[in-house]
Amino acid sequence: MKPIAIALLLALGPHAALAQSRPSTVTRPCAASRQEVLAHGAAVLGTGGQTYDRFVRDRSFCQFDEVIEPAWVPSRDMPACFVGYRCKAGTFWDD
Repeated sequence: MKPIAIALLLALGPHAALAQSRPSTVTRPCAASRQEVLAHGAAVLGTGGQTYDRFVRDRSFCQFDEVIEPAWVPSRDMPACFVGYRCKAGTFWDD
């Protein structure tokens, strides 16, 4: 049984890495990146080189203790493209 499981893991391993690619904002028009976030509610987009971030349509895609801040990224046709928001740790006050 162990040899079968190991063979299966080895066979599937390289394919799992291929599925992790993400669209890059710098190679796409601004509208395409914005539409991806709007359509899915949340999307991980590359923002140049090896950098990436998660962008959301609204606060409902953040954790309960997070707030949103506007996210501007470089795109093929604009130096600063508004794609949605980033979730950030919120500040809460004691009453």
